Amino acid sequence: MSEGISRRYFFYGSLLAGMVPAGGFGSVASLRALGYRPYYDKLNVAAVGLGGQGGSILNDAARTENIVALCDVDDVRGAESLKRYGNLPRYKDFRVMLDKEGKNIDACTIGIPDHMHATVALACMQRGKHVYVEKPLTRTPWEARLLQDAAVKYGVATQMGNQGFSHEAIRVASEIIWSGAIGEVTEVHISTQLGTHATGLQELPKEEAVPETLDWNLWLGGAAVRSFSSHYVPYNWRGFYDFGTGQIGNWGIHTAGPVHLALQLGAPTSLERLSIVNESRYTFPTRALIRFEFPARGKMPPVTVYWHDSTRPEDPEAYRVPGMENETILPRPNNLAGRPRKGGGPPPAPPKPAGPIKSRTSAGGAGVTVYEPPGGWGLGPQPGILTGNGAVFIGGKGIMATCDRGEGVHLLPASRWQEYELPAPLLTRSPGHMQDWIRACKGGDPSCSDFSITAPFAEWTALGVIAFRVPGKLQWDGRNQLFTNSPEANRYVKPEFRKGWELVL
Repeated sequence: MSEGISRRYFFYGSLLAGMVPAGGFGSVASLRALGYRPYYDKLNVAAVGLGGQGGSILNDAARTENIVALCDVDDVRGAESLKRYGNLPRYKDFRVMLDKEGKNIDACTIGIPDHMHATVALACMQRGKHVYVEKPLTRTPWEARLLQDAAVKYGVATQMGNQGFSHEAIRVASEIIWSGAIGEVTEVHISTQLGTHATGLQELPKEEAVPETLDWNLWLGGAAVRSFSSHYVPYNWRGFYDFGTGQIGNWGIHTAGPVHLALQLGAPTSLERLSIVNESRYTFPTRALIRFEFPARGKMPPVTVYWHDSTRPEDPEAYRVPGMENETILPRPNNLAGRPRKGGGPPPAPPKPAGPIKSRTSAGGAGVTVYEPPGGWGLGPQPGILTGNGAVFIGGKGIMATCDRGEGVHLLPASRWQEYELPAPLLTRSPGHMQDWIRACKGGDPSCSDFSITAPFAEWTALGVIAFRVPGKLQWDGRNQLFTNSPEANRYVKPEFRKGWELVL
């Protein structure tokens, strides 16, 4: 990472030096023998999860590759994709799909509730299929480690769907930190916006009849048996501990992305919830504040990371940036166009125009409970206060902030940013998050969200879920994946699977 070059960066250079194929570099057969597929040799992709984000990543893959099979437990949720790709084989059980279509499948996109990510991804990898798994990768730390090990064992290309890792600004943010522009970073504050799922519930929703279009048993998968309720599907599952990861997995995995990458974070040594509002046995709280302590990494000093979950400007958990009361803390997205670089490098290109944005109801339509946070949504930037989706890095020589998935970055105060020249680029740039993975599937560079990078990231963020549930300072042994001072917290490191759904590497 210090040179910004992966071990496979020189695929046509040093990797092939001394081993030029007999047919020359232009020999497709020789390249295929080395594990490389030319761009026109399309992948056969199957999709598990067809609605919402699952449908979105399916459509991304379909722009350049062949879609060969579809799977969703809910005919209504997957209706749009089932209509669009109507002539393809369709399944409700991913295991049946893999058994019947396996010989025709090279890779799988997985966009389903968090509690089934690891189960489906592992089954695909064990059959030699490359996998693109939506964020936050897994619901628990144990599952994240399992997928990291599985990717190595089965030799497949992987990608987590944290699209911010492919943005320009997340790379620039890392390069600013590594240039020493704000000095050594010892404190970071990360914030997530208010969620649209259930929080603070004191009892489970009442049982309802299962729709004929939904296979509820398959939806539950490895989770404990529970009566159906429209409060869970198609989206509100995110707020329940048994199925989702709340805002820490929904948006936190995005806003913490620049922090993880720039500061090269590994496992924390401890974590502790400092405050919590509307605690619940069943769902995530309305809001909370969590502190992570990370040890020194190479030449980087120890760093304390504060997680401000679902805060509003008036909340005590909202971070006030000292001396910045009149500053807009978070930058605008895509704010790097035309900014010069040191060393004469080209300035970042302006962002491509965004396509039309389709609105959707977060809770799935008529007859389904919609959870609206107090005060509603749409809070604008607040001077001097970190709220919404973003992060603030406190360094010995200055302050840097990022927004959203890593779409924007700037230095504070604004007067410093006006005259700032970006450092020379160190990291390779992404061709786009889906294309990055497809390139890796065809033998190119590993993707920017390869599990070797994002599984450790998902592992430490999933620890935050445990802090919501267990009070006190929790001492974490990352090597052995256990809390050394809390048997209660250790209960949540690994899921309890229903019989027949256990995961074995």
